[in-house]
Amino acid sequence: MKELRQIIERARRYPDRPWVLATLVETRGSTYRKPGARMLVDDKGATVGVLSGGCLEEEIALHAMDVLHDEAPRVLEFDTRRLYGCDGKVRILLERIPPAGAAGNLLTHLGDQLDRRQVCRLSSCYEGPVPGTRLLVPGELVPERSGTFLHTVPLPVRMLVFGAGPEITPLLQLTQALDWLTLPFTHATDLAEDFAGDAQTIALIMTHKFGRDLSVLHRVLPLQLPYVGLLGPRRRHQQLLDELLSRSPEIAQHLASLHSPAGLDLGSESPEEIALSIVAEVAAVLAQRHGGHLRDRATPIHLAVQEFAESEAA
Repeated sequence: MKELRQIIERARRYPDRPWVLATLVETRGSTYRKPGARMLVDDKGATVGVLSGGCLEEEIALHAMDVLHDEAPRVLEFDTRRLYGCDGKVRILLERIPPAGAAGNLLTHLGDQLDRRQVCRLSSCYEGPVPGTRLLVPGELVPERSGTFLHTVPLPVRMLVFGAGPEITPLLQLTQALDWLTLPFTHATDLAEDFAGDAQTIALIMTHKFGRDLSVLHRVLPLQLPYVGLLGPRRRHQQLLDELLSRSPEIAQHLASLHSPAGLDLGSESPEEIALSIVAEVAAVLAQRHGGHLRDRATPIHLAVQEFAESEAA
């Protein structure tokens, strides 16, 4: 998601420039990136984003110059088993994105919707008479068909942070590197009454004050966020829950999202290590993973993705 936001910001910063958007639309076998990865190329060949481990970007940028000048989309295909060290095959759609100007373009319109926390869907057609990508309108039904890649763009992670403490600075450094949106609050009442959460909004409670923690829990748990993290030992956690449930028994139905003590079991002691364990746990929860060792995982690391339809000999 960080990469796409960087692409959008580049297009916003230079509204008078044309671009070439490279979208990874199909893969086969082991590849560095999966469908939905994107790279932006400007009129000088400079790029934002990556589509491989560094072995394809230069050649993609060269093809992008042709697309920029003749304005005709094209599809590139790379067999990385033969030319590079990977064991896969990729197909990449290149298309010219006109200057945004005052009316905007695909990238700026996408950015506007993401800023409003609207779920966005992109349809990239790479086979047929009119290749290209368009932003689907909300609720638009599009049948899945060969030669079209449908991509639901995840919202940026938004972290509500209540409180302060030595963990805040390293936490903000990590979330900034990940391009998460961090909203700081001191009290539960600082959060607007009409605030609406979503599947990519989480809350972290670290006020280190019993009464404030209690108020924040009472405020954020009913929002049904996918993750609510609470710092502090287990005994304090239980005391907070006992007090909370005695005041509001209905809160019990929202406790599944509460993670306390917050963080993965990394043996963390320093503020930096605690921040790392918390960010890692949030990432795992949002990805619906448990945060175990990859070497112990028996199933593929990535979810099933769009692959080449044609059969291929091993």
